Amino acid sequence: MSATLNTLHTALSLAASGVPVLPLRSGKVPFGNCRTCTGNACGGRPNMKHAGPCRCPGICHAWAAATTEPAVIASPAWGAAWRQAVCVGYHPGGAGLTVVDLDNADAIAWAQGVLPATRTVPTTRGEHWIYRGTMRSVNAVRDGVDIKSTMSYARWLGPGVGTMTDLPDAVRGLTVKAPSTARPAPHVVTVPALVEGGECRHRTPTYLARGIAMAEQRISEASSAVHSTVYRTFLAVLSAHGRCGCLTEAHMARLFAAARAKGETVRHCNDAWTNARTALGM
Repeated sequence: MSATLNTLHTALSLAASGVPVLPLRSGKVPFGNCRTCTGNACGGRPNMKHAGPCRCPGICHAWAAATTEPAVIASPAWGAAWRQAVCVGYHPGGAGLTVVDLDNADAIAWAQGVLPATRTVPTTRGEHWIYRGTMRSVNAVRDGVDIKSTMSYARWLGPGVGTMTDLPDAVRGLTVKAPSTARPAPHVVTVPALVEGGECRHRTPTYLARGIAMAEQRISEASSAVHSTVYRTFLAVLSAHGRCGCLTEAHMARLFAAARAKGETVRHCNDAWTNARTALGM
Protein backbone atom coordinates (compact mmCIF):
# COMPACT_ATOMS: atom_id res chain seq x y z
CA MET A 1 0.00 0.00 0.00
CA SER A 2 1.41 3.40 -0.97
CA ALA A 3 2.11 6.01 1.70
CA THR A 4 -0.80 8.14 0.41
CA LEU A 5 -3.28 5.26 0.52
CA ASN A 6 -2.03 4.18 3.94
CA THR A 7 -2.43 7.71 5.32
CA LEU A 8 -5.89 8.05 3.81
CA HIS A 9 -6.91 4.65 5.15
CA THR A 10 -5.81 5.68 8.65
CA ALA A 11 -7.75 8.93 8.37
CA LEU A 12 -10.95 7.17 7.26
CA SER A 13 -10.64 4.61 10.07
CA LEU A 14 -10.27 7.36 12.66
CA ALA A 15 -13.18 9.31 11.22
CA ALA A 16 -15.37 6.21 11.39
CA SER A 17 -14.67 6.06 15.13
CA GLY A 18 -15.69 9.70 15.62
CA VAL A 19 -12.27 11.36 15.52
CA PRO A 20 -12.11 14.50 13.28
CA VAL A 21 -9.04 14.28 11.04
CA LEU A 22 -6.96 16.43 8.70
CA PRO A 23 -3.74 15.88 6.71
CA LEU A 24 -0.51 17.39 7.99
CA ARG A 25 2.24 18.46 5.60
CA SER A 26 6.02 18.58 5.97
CA GLY A 27 6.91 19.96 9.37
CA LYS A 28 3.80 18.25 10.78
CA VAL A 29 1.74 21.42 10.32
CA PRO A 30 -1.65 21.96 8.63
CA PHE A 31 -2.04 23.20 5.08
CA GLY A 32 -2.46 26.96 4.81
CA ASN A 33 -5.35 28.97 3.39
CA CYS A 34 -5.99 28.84 -0.32
CA ARG A 35 -5.97 32.16 -2.21
CA THR A 36 -9.70 32.62 -1.79
CA CYS A 37 -9.56 32.04 1.96
CA THR A 38 -6.38 34.00 2.72
CA GLY A 39 -6.83 35.97 5.90
CA ASN A 40 -10.21 34.25 6.36
CA ALA A 41 -11.68 36.59 3.74
CA CYS A 42 -14.09 33.77 2.95
CA GLY A 43 -15.82 34.20 6.31
CA GLY A 44 -14.44 31.03 7.85
CA ARG A 45 -13.19 31.73 11.36
CA PRO A 46 -10.35 29.82 13.05
CA ASN A 47 -12.17 29.79 16.39
CA MET A 48 -14.93 27.59 14.99
CA LYS A 49 -14.91 23.81 15.08
CA HIS A 50 -15.45 23.73 11.33
CA ALA A 51 -14.94 26.29 8.60
CA GLY A 52 -18.28 27.99 9.29
CA PRO A 53 -19.87 29.78 6.33
CA CYS A 54 -16.88 29.09 4.10
CA ARG A 55 -17.72 26.69 1.25
CA CYS A 56 -14.13 26.03 0.25
CA PRO A 57 -13.87 22.33 -0.67
CA GLY A 58 -10.17 22.20 0.23
CA ILE A 59 -8.34 21.55 3.49
CA CYS A 60 -7.27 25.11 4.17
CA HIS A 61 -8.60 26.02 7.63
CA ALA A 62 -6.14 24.03 9.73
CA TRP A 63 -7.68 22.26 12.73
CA ALA A 64 -11.03 23.97 12.08
CA ALA A 65 -11.42 21.93 8.89
CA ALA A 66 -10.92 18.58 10.65
CA THR A 67 -13.90 16.37 9.87
CA THR A 68 -15.38 12.90 10.28
CA GLU A 69 -17.14 13.03 6.91
CA PRO A 70 -15.67 10.28 4.66
CA ALA A 71 -16.97 12.00 1.51
CA VAL A 72 -14.93 15.09 2.38
CA ILE A 73 -11.83 13.20 3.50
CA ALA A 74 -11.70 11.13 0.30
CA SER A 75 -12.80 13.96 -2.00
CA PRO A 76 -10.71 15.12 -4.97
CA ALA A 77 -10.35 18.50 -3.26
CA TRP A 78 -8.46 16.83 -0.41
CA GLY A 79 -6.60 14.47 -2.72
CA ALA A 80 -3.64 16.77 -3.39
CA ALA A 81 -3.24 17.37 0.34
CA TRP A 82 -3.12 13.64 1.08
CA ARG A 83 -0.50 13.17 -1.62
CA GLN A 84 1.68 15.75 0.12
CA ALA A 85 0.79 14.73 3.67
CA VAL A 86 3.44 13.26 5.95
CA CYS A 87 1.00 12.12 8.63
CA VAL A 88 -2.58 12.31 9.89
CA GLY A 89 -3.60 14.99 12.34
CA TYR A 90 -6.71 15.05 14.49
CA HIS A 91 -8.70 17.52 16.57
CA PRO A 92 -8.66 16.17 20.16
CA GLY A 93 -11.37 18.53 21.38
CA GLY A 94 -13.65 17.46 18.54
CA ALA A 95 -13.27 13.87 19.73
CA GLY A 96 -13.92 14.80 23.36
CA LEU A 97 -10.26 14.34 24.33
CA THR A 98 -7.33 16.23 25.79
CA VAL A 99 -3.71 15.42 24.93
CA VAL A 100 -0.96 16.28 27.41
CA ASP A 101 2.09 16.50 25.14
CA LEU A 102 5.22 15.63 27.12
CA ASP A 103 8.23 16.61 25.05
CA ASN A 104 11.16 15.18 27.03
CA ALA A 105 12.20 12.76 29.77
CA ASP A 106 11.92 15.39 32.52
CA ALA A 107 8.35 16.19 31.50
CA ILE A 108 7.46 12.49 31.54
CA ALA A 109 8.98 12.06 35.01
CA TRP A 110 6.96 15.06 36.24
CA ALA A 111 3.74 13.59 34.84
CA GLN A 112 4.42 10.21 36.42
CA GLY A 113 4.75 11.88 39.80
CA VAL A 114 1.78 14.25 39.56
CA LEU A 115 -0.81 13.09 37.03
CA PRO A 116 -3.09 10.03 37.22
CA ALA A 117 -2.25 7.21 34.83
CA THR A 118 -4.10 7.14 31.51
CA ARG A 119 -3.56 6.02 27.92
CA THR A 120 -0.08 6.91 26.66
CA VAL A 121 1.33 7.11 23.15
CA PRO A 122 5.09 7.32 22.47
CA THR A 123 6.27 10.28 20.37
CA THR A 124 9.59 11.10 18.76
CA ARG A 125 10.94 12.76 21.91
CA GLY A 126 8.43 11.95 24.63
CA GLU A 127 4.83 10.81 25.14
CA HIS A 128 1.22 11.87 24.66
CA TRP A 129 -0.99 11.27 27.71
CA ILE A 130 -4.60 11.19 26.54
CA TYR A 131 -7.52 11.94 28.85
CA ARG A 132 -11.29 11.79 28.34
CA GLY A 133 -12.70 15.34 28.46
CA THR A 134 -11.96 18.72 26.88
CA MET A 135 -10.43 22.03 27.91
CA ARG A 136 -8.75 25.00 26.27
CA SER A 137 -5.44 24.34 24.59
CA VAL A 138 -2.31 26.07 25.91
CA ASN A 139 1.33 25.61 24.94
CA ALA A 140 4.24 25.64 27.38
CA VAL A 141 2.23 25.30 30.58
CA ARG A 142 5.55 24.14 32.03
CA ASP A 143 8.88 23.07 30.55
CA GLY A 144 8.24 20.50 27.83
CA VAL A 145 4.48 20.31 28.41
CA ASP A 146 1.72 21.45 26.00
CA ILE A 147 -2.04 20.96 26.30
CA LYS A 148 -3.88 20.09 23.07
CA SER A 149 -7.67 19.87 23.15
CA THR A 150 -10.11 22.46 21.75
CA MET A 151 -8.96 24.70 18.91
CA SER A 152 -5.83 22.62 18.36
CA TYR A 153 -4.55 19.52 16.61
CA ALA A 154 -2.28 16.60 17.43
CA ARG A 155 -0.50 14.00 15.34
CA TRP A 156 -2.01 10.55 15.22
CA LEU A 157 0.75 8.21 16.39
CA GLY A 158 -1.27 5.09 17.11
CA PRO A 159 -3.85 3.95 19.67
CA GLY A 160 -1.40 3.84 22.58
CA VAL A 161 -1.49 1.64 25.65
CA GLY A 162 -3.31 1.78 28.95
CA THR A 163 -6.84 2.64 30.02
CA MET A 164 -8.00 6.16 29.23
CA THR A 165 -9.18 8.03 32.32
CA ASP A 166 -11.15 11.24 32.90
CA LEU A 167 -9.42 14.59 32.57
CA PRO A 168 -8.17 15.46 36.09
CA ASP A 169 -8.14 18.81 37.86
CA ALA A 170 -4.34 18.57 37.90
CA VAL A 171 -4.30 19.03 34.13
CA ARG A 172 -6.96 21.76 34.09
CA GLY A 173 -5.01 23.56 36.80
CA LEU A 174 -1.96 23.88 34.54
CA THR A 175 -3.74 26.60 32.56
CA VAL A 176 -4.99 28.57 35.58
CA LYS A 177 -3.17 31.83 36.13
CA ALA A 178 -2.06 32.62 39.64
CA PRO A 179 -4.23 35.32 41.27
CA SER A 180 -2.55 38.68 41.81
CA THR A 181 -0.75 38.88 45.13
CA ALA A 182 -1.42 42.63 45.25
CA ARG A 183 -4.91 42.03 46.63
CA PRO A 184 -5.08 41.08 50.32
CA ALA A 185 -6.23 37.55 51.07
CA PRO A 186 -9.62 37.25 52.78
CA HIS A 187 -7.92 35.45 55.67
CA VAL A 188 -4.56 33.97 56.60
CA VAL A 189 -4.18 30.24 56.96
CA THR A 190 -1.21 29.25 59.09
CA VAL A 191 -1.75 25.46 59.04
CA PRO A 192 -3.82 24.57 55.97
CA ALA A 193 -6.60 22.12 56.61
CA LEU A 194 -6.55 19.02 54.44
CA VAL A 195 -9.48 17.37 52.72
CA GLU A 196 -10.02 13.89 54.09
CA GLY A 197 -12.31 10.97 53.45
CA GLY A 198 -11.91 10.69 49.68
CA GLU A 199 -10.80 7.56 47.87
CA CYS A 200 -7.02 7.20 47.71
CA ARG A 201 -5.85 6.82 44.10
CA HIS A 202 -2.17 6.36 44.89
CA ARG A 203 -0.85 3.30 43.15
CA THR A 204 2.06 2.78 45.56
CA PRO A 205 3.37 4.56 48.67
CA THR A 206 6.08 6.10 46.52
CA TYR A 207 3.50 7.88 44.33
CA LEU A 208 2.89 10.62 46.89
CA ALA A 209 6.56 10.84 47.86
CA ARG A 210 7.58 11.25 44.22
CA GLY A 211 4.89 13.88 43.66
CA ILE A 212 6.09 15.96 46.61
CA ALA A 213 9.71 15.64 45.52
CA MET A 214 8.83 16.72 41.96
CA ALA A 215 6.85 19.67 43.35
CA GLU A 216 9.80 20.77 45.48
CA GLN A 217 12.09 20.52 42.47
CA ARG A 218 9.73 22.49 40.26
CA ILE A 219 9.62 25.35 42.77
CA SER A 220 13.36 25.25 43.44
CA GLU A 221 14.22 25.38 39.74
CA ALA A 222 11.93 28.34 38.95
CA SER A 223 14.06 31.08 37.42
CA SER A 224 11.19 33.53 36.92
CA ALA A 225 7.45 33.92 37.70
CA VAL A 226 7.99 32.38 41.14
CA HIS A 227 4.55 33.43 42.42
CA SER A 228 2.85 31.71 39.49
CA THR A 229 5.04 28.62 39.76
CA VAL A 230 4.30 28.21 43.48
CA TYR A 231 0.55 28.61 42.94
CA ARG A 232 0.40 26.18 40.02
CA THR A 233 2.54 23.65 41.88
CA PHE A 234 0.30 23.82 44.95
CA LEU A 235 -2.70 23.45 42.64
CA ALA A 236 -1.22 20.33 41.01
CA VAL A 237 -0.35 18.74 44.37
CA LEU A 238 -3.81 19.37 45.78
CA SER A 239 -5.45 18.09 42.60
CA ALA A 240 -3.56 14.81 42.80
CA HIS A 241 -3.33 14.25 46.55
CA GLY A 242 -5.62 16.66 48.39
CA ARG A 243 -8.93 14.81 48.41
CA CYS A 244 -7.96 11.58 50.13
CA GLY A 245 -6.29 12.87 53.28
CA CYS A 246 -2.82 11.56 52.45
CA LEU A 247 -1.15 14.96 52.63
CA THR A 248 0.34 15.72 56.04
CA GLU A 249 1.68 18.85 57.69
CA ALA A 250 5.16 17.51 57.01
CA HIS A 251 4.44 17.47 53.27
CA MET A 252 3.11 21.01 53.45
CA ALA A 253 6.13 22.15 55.41
CA ARG A 254 8.41 20.82 52.64
CA LEU A 255 6.48 22.70 49.94
CA PHE A 256 6.34 25.90 51.95
CA ALA A 257 10.07 25.64 52.70
CA ALA A 258 10.86 25.28 48.99
CA ALA A 259 8.78 28.38 48.26
CA ARG A 260 10.36 30.34 51.13
CA ALA A 261 13.81 29.46 49.78
CA LYS A 262 12.84 31.19 46.50
CA GLY A 263 11.93 34.36 48.38
CA GLU A 264 8.20 33.81 48.97
CA THR A 265 6.80 35.09 52.25
CA VAL A 266 4.66 33.01 54.60
CA ARG A 267 1.70 35.11 53.56
CA HIS A 268 2.32 34.43 49.88
CA CYS A 269 2.53 30.71 50.59
CA ASN A 270 -0.71 30.75 52.56
CA ASP A 271 -2.42 32.83 49.87
CA ALA A 272 -1.29 30.47 47.11
CA TRP A 273 -2.46 27.41 49.07
CA THR A 274 -5.83 28.94 49.93
CA ASN A 275 -6.41 30.14 46.36
CA ALA A 276 -5.52 26.71 44.98
CA ARG A 277 -7.98 25.04 47.33
CA THR A 278 -10.67 27.54 46.38
CA ALA A 279 -10.06 26.93 42.66
CA LEU A 280 -10.56 23.20 43.25
CA GLY A 281 -13.63 23.63 45.42
CA MET A 282 -11.95 22.23 48.54
